[in-house]
Amino acid sequence: MATGVSAIAAPASAASAPLLPPTPVGAPQDFEFEHGNWDTSLRRRLRPLSGSDVWAEYVGTTLVHPLLSGRANLVELDVSGPEGRIQGLSLRLFEVQQQRWTLNFSNAASGTLAAPMVGGFGGSPRGLFYSAEGFNGRPILVRFIIESLSVDRCRFEQAFSADGGVTWEINWIAVDTRRSY
Repeated sequence: MATGVSAIAAPASAASAPLLPPTPVGAPQDFEFEHGNWDTSLRRRLRPLSGSDVWAEYVGTTLVHPLLSGRANLVELDVSGPEGRIQGLSLRLFEVQQQRWTLNFSNAASGTLAAPMVGGFGGSPRGLFYSAEGFNGRPILVRFIIESLSVDRCRFEQAFSADGGVTWEINWIAVDTRRSY
Protein backbone atom coordinates (compact mmCIF):
# COMPACT_ATOMS: atom_id res chain seq x y z
CA MET A 1 0.00 0.00 0.00
CA ALA A 2 1.06 3.56 -0.60
CA THR A 3 1.77 5.61 2.49
CA GLY A 4 1.81 9.17 1.17
CA VAL A 5 -0.63 11.97 1.80
CA SER A 6 -3.06 13.28 -0.77
CA ALA A 7 -4.20 16.90 -0.81
CA ILE A 8 -7.86 17.26 -1.69
CA ALA A 9 -9.61 20.27 -3.13
CA ALA A 10 -13.15 21.04 -2.09
CA PRO A 11 -15.83 20.39 -4.71
CA ALA A 12 -16.32 23.28 -7.15
CA SER A 13 -19.94 23.68 -6.08
CA ALA A 14 -18.83 24.33 -2.51
CA ALA A 15 -17.09 27.63 -3.27
CA SER A 16 -17.70 29.00 0.22
CA ALA A 17 -16.80 25.70 1.88
CA PRO A 18 -13.48 25.29 3.68
CA LEU A 19 -10.67 23.41 1.96
CA LEU A 20 -10.41 19.75 2.83
CA PRO A 21 -7.48 18.65 4.99
CA PRO A 22 -4.95 16.22 3.48
CA THR A 23 -5.63 12.49 3.82
CA PRO A 24 -3.59 9.33 3.40
CA VAL A 25 -3.62 7.89 -0.11
CA GLY A 26 -5.76 4.89 -0.81
CA ALA A 27 -5.20 1.46 -2.31
CA PRO A 28 -7.64 -0.96 -3.96
CA GLN A 29 -7.36 -3.45 -1.07
CA ASP A 30 -8.13 -0.93 1.71
CA PHE A 31 -11.62 -2.30 2.42
CA GLU A 32 -10.90 -6.04 2.16
CA PHE A 33 -11.10 -6.35 5.96
CA GLU A 34 -14.72 -5.23 5.89
CA HIS A 35 -16.25 -7.50 3.27
CA GLY A 36 -18.99 -9.63 4.81
CA ASN A 37 -21.91 -9.47 7.24
CA TRP A 38 -21.79 -7.50 10.48
CA ASP A 39 -23.85 -6.80 13.60
CA THR A 40 -23.93 -3.04 14.08
CA SER A 41 -24.24 -0.95 17.23
CA LEU A 42 -24.65 2.74 16.42
CA ARG A 43 -24.88 6.00 18.41
CA ARG A 44 -26.05 9.21 16.70
CA ARG A 45 -26.05 12.73 18.16
CA LEU A 46 -29.59 14.01 17.64
CA ARG A 47 -28.79 17.73 17.21
CA PRO A 48 -25.23 18.20 15.93
CA LEU A 49 -23.51 21.58 16.31
CA SER A 50 -26.25 22.84 18.62
CA GLY A 51 -24.51 22.38 21.97
CA SER A 52 -26.73 19.37 22.71
CA ASP A 53 -25.24 16.12 23.94
CA VAL A 54 -28.34 13.97 23.43
CA TRP A 55 -27.64 10.71 21.61
CA ALA A 56 -29.84 7.95 20.15
CA GLU A 57 -28.87 4.28 20.16
CA TYR A 58 -29.51 1.85 17.29
CA VAL A 59 -28.74 -1.81 16.56
CA GLY A 60 -28.95 -3.80 13.37
CA THR A 61 -26.81 -5.09 10.54
CA THR A 62 -24.33 -3.97 7.92
CA LEU A 63 -23.59 -5.95 4.76
CA VAL A 64 -20.49 -5.11 2.70
CA HIS A 65 -20.33 -6.52 -0.83
CA PRO A 66 -17.04 -6.32 -2.79
CA LEU A 67 -17.34 -5.25 -6.44
CA LEU A 68 -14.94 -4.80 -9.37
CA SER A 69 -12.24 -7.04 -7.85
CA GLY A 70 -12.16 -4.93 -4.67
CA ARG A 71 -11.93 -1.53 -6.40
CA ALA A 72 -15.48 -0.83 -5.25
CA ASN A 73 -17.86 -2.05 -2.58
CA LEU A 74 -21.47 -1.58 -1.64
CA VAL A 75 -22.47 -1.15 2.00
CA GLU A 76 -26.03 -1.73 3.23
CA LEU A 77 -26.79 -0.35 6.70
CA ASP A 78 -30.08 -1.22 8.47
CA VAL A 79 -30.40 -0.23 12.14
CA SER A 80 -33.32 0.56 14.45
CA GLY A 81 -33.80 2.14 17.85
CA PRO A 82 -36.20 4.26 19.90
CA GLU A 83 -35.67 7.17 17.46
CA GLY A 84 -36.68 5.05 14.46
CA ARG A 85 -34.93 3.21 11.68
CA ILE A 86 -31.92 4.21 9.58
CA GLN A 87 -31.43 2.49 6.25
CA GLY A 88 -28.44 3.63 4.27
CA LEU A 89 -26.39 2.67 1.28
CA SER A 90 -22.78 3.59 0.61
CA LEU A 91 -21.06 3.04 -2.72
CA ARG A 92 -17.30 3.22 -2.26
CA LEU A 93 -15.20 3.67 -5.38
CA PHE A 94 -11.42 3.63 -5.74
CA GLU A 95 -10.11 6.40 -8.01
CA VAL A 96 -6.98 4.89 -9.56
CA GLN A 97 -5.47 8.16 -10.86
CA GLN A 98 -6.05 10.08 -7.62
CA GLN A 99 -5.15 7.09 -5.39
CA ARG A 100 -8.12 7.79 -3.17
CA TRP A 101 -11.53 6.44 -2.31
CA THR A 102 -14.82 8.24 -2.64
CA LEU A 103 -17.54 7.29 -0.17
CA ASN A 104 -20.97 8.03 -1.63
CA PHE A 105 -23.74 7.72 1.00
CA SER A 106 -27.49 7.77 0.66
CA ASN A 107 -30.02 7.56 3.46
CA ALA A 108 -33.19 5.78 2.35
CA ALA A 109 -35.27 8.52 4.01
CA SER A 110 -33.92 11.16 1.59
CA GLY A 111 -33.19 9.00 -1.43
CA THR A 112 -30.38 11.33 -2.49
CA LEU A 113 -26.60 11.08 -2.39
CA ALA A 114 -24.67 13.15 0.14
CA ALA A 115 -21.52 14.96 -0.97
CA PRO A 116 -18.83 12.32 -1.55
CA MET A 117 -16.18 11.92 1.10
CA VAL A 118 -12.63 11.38 -0.13
CA GLY A 119 -9.56 9.82 1.42
CA GLY A 120 -7.74 6.58 2.11
CA PHE A 121 -5.90 4.40 4.59
CA GLY A 122 -2.23 5.04 3.68
CA GLY A 123 -1.28 1.45 4.53
CA SER A 124 -2.67 1.61 8.08
CA PRO A 125 -5.78 0.03 9.61
CA ARG A 126 -7.27 3.55 9.97
CA GLY A 127 -8.90 5.35 7.06
CA LEU A 128 -9.46 9.10 7.03
CA PHE A 129 -12.04 10.79 4.78
CA TYR A 130 -13.37 14.35 4.41
CA SER A 131 -16.08 16.28 2.61
CA ALA A 132 -17.18 19.92 2.53
CA GLU A 133 -20.92 20.23 3.01
CA GLY A 134 -23.61 22.58 4.18
CA PHE A 135 -25.40 22.08 7.49
CA ASN A 136 -28.22 24.30 8.75
CA GLY A 137 -27.28 26.99 6.24
CA ARG A 138 -23.55 27.14 6.97
CA PRO A 139 -20.50 25.49 5.43
CA ILE A 140 -18.89 22.71 7.44
CA LEU A 141 -16.23 20.07 7.11
CA VAL A 142 -17.20 16.46 7.69
CA ARG A 143 -14.59 13.94 8.86
CA PHE A 144 -15.16 10.20 8.71
CA ILE A 145 -12.80 7.68 10.30
CA ILE A 146 -12.99 3.97 9.55
CA GLU A 147 -10.83 1.75 11.72
CA SER A 148 -10.19 -1.99 11.57
CA LEU A 149 -9.81 -2.95 15.23
CA SER A 150 -9.38 -6.68 14.53
CA VAL A 151 -10.41 -9.26 11.96
CA ASP A 152 -13.89 -9.32 13.49
CA ARG A 153 -14.41 -5.74 14.69
CA CYS A 154 -14.33 -2.28 13.12
CA ARG A 155 -15.31 1.23 14.21
CA PHE A 156 -16.73 4.23 12.36
CA GLU A 157 -16.76 7.82 13.59
CA GLN A 158 -18.19 10.91 11.94
CA ALA A 159 -17.55 14.45 13.16
CA PHE A 160 -18.51 17.96 12.01
CA SER A 161 -16.38 21.11 12.12
CA ALA A 162 -17.90 24.56 11.71
CA ASP A 163 -14.52 26.32 12.10
CA GLY A 164 -12.50 24.91 9.21
CA GLY A 165 -11.19 21.87 11.09
CA VAL A 166 -9.90 23.63 14.22
CA THR A 167 -12.41 21.78 16.44
CA TRP A 168 -14.54 18.71 15.76
CA GLU A 169 -17.81 17.47 17.25
CA ILE A 170 -18.40 13.72 16.95
CA ASN A 171 -21.97 12.92 15.92
CA TRP A 172 -21.93 9.30 14.75
CA ILE A 173 -20.17 6.27 16.25
CA ALA A 174 -20.75 2.76 14.98
CA VAL A 175 -19.05 -0.47 15.96
CA ASP A 176 -19.42 -3.51 13.74
CA THR A 177 -18.80 -7.08 14.89
CA ARG A 178 -18.50 -9.80 12.27
CA ARG A 179 -21.50 -12.13 12.27
CA SER A 180 -20.80 -15.76 13.05
CA TYR A 181 -22.92 -18.40 11.38
